[in-house]
Amino acid sequence: MSENKPVSGTKEWAAHNVNCMRGCPHDCKFCYAHANAARFKRPEADNWAEEVPNPVALKKKFGKKTGAIMFPTTHDLTPGNIEYTLPMLLKMLKAGNDVLVVSKPHLDVIEKICDECEEYKAQILFRFTIGSSSDETLRAWEPGAPNIMERLKSLGHAHKLGFRTSVSMEPLLETNEDEIVALVEILAPLVTDSIWIGKMNRPVERMRRNGYWVEQADKDMAEALIASQSDECILALYERLKDYPRIKWKESIKKVVGIEIPTESGLDI
Repeated sequence: MSENKPVSGTKEWAAHNVNCMRGCPHDCKFCYAHANAARFKRPEADNWAEEVPNPVALKKKFGKKTGAIMFPTTHDLTPGNIEYTLPMLLKMLKAGNDVLVVSKPHLDVIEKICDECEEYKAQILFRFTIGSSSDETLRAWEPGAPNIMERLKSLGHAHKLGFRTSVSMEPLLETNEDEIVALVEILAPLVTDSIWIGKMNRPVERMRRNGYWVEQADKDMAEALIASQSDECILALYERLKDYPRIKWKESIKKVVGIEIPTESGLDI
């Protein structure tokens, strides 16, 4: 990557990324990994909700890397893959790496990770994705992912045990500004690091590739979300939240509100 090119996506958070599964049972309608698999005609695209291990990735060995590793980026940590993902995480940690663990969290999975990785606590930063406080909204966009209570319990569990915690509100799934602010206020006491806010990227294109641009209800839902993330709405949300100490803005919002976008990967700012 050119030194002068603004970073985006996973590079905003970490210098490296690691994955060890194909597919994801959360089956999010806006999923970029599913859309990429469909675009390049990879076999897993047709059965995306059926997660399968990637044997080549699972054999990977780790040395100490410069900069944090984001794990995972193209799948999630689920009860169905913890037998693969936890050993993978431990390999990274035992090599001395700092790992950004990103998930729409299942409580039993987070409990197991916290238990097995307690001695590496200082090397882990959890980042749990919570784009809305409404179960109806979460189910509509992320049909196989945990509900809001399970995500909040997972965040609270990690926080209580002294792990570093953060939240990704990217993509924002909530269309109501007041509800977004209310969710931030619920999350803030359970966060030690940051709450990231970002728009949904290319929703129509990705929903089309993922087979979700068929039902009128999905089209209406996407159009309502796009309208709620217009420049005018984003500027209004920014004004309300810009002074919250833990809020950080993803590239999609930085360029709307005029915040400089870093050109170095993994700064997490």
